[in-house]
Amino acid sequence: QVHLVESGGGLVQAGGSLRLSCAASGSIFRIVAMGWYRQAPGKQRDLVATITSGGIPNYADSVKDRFTISRDKDKNTVYLQMNSLKPEDTAVYYCNLYLSPFSSWWGPGTQVTVSS
Repeated sequence: QVHLVESGGGLVQAGGSLRLSCAASGSIFRIVAMGWYRQAPGKQRDLVATITSGGIPNYADSVKDRFTISRDKDKNTVYLQMNSLKPEDTAVYYCNLYLSPFSSWWGPGTQVTVSS
């Protein structure tokens, strides 16, 4: 069993910043990647950013140059630094952990609201 605990969401004005954290615990043997996805009301869950076990990041075009993903391998923790936030960034942000072989885990989500 794997547990993911997210933190750092909240309400911020447009142009502001937030930092999300996600700590993984439990039966974690081989991490392939960790990442963040988001889901706005009435929309599908979309990729925000991922980072592989080797440290290679991948970003959605909408957040490139504004968001930065990083991880602490010793703590099995992934971070998402979000700068220059826009109202369209408002969503529930979900942490994802992808393990080998073919095991995907989700956190409960944290709300990010950006006011205009």
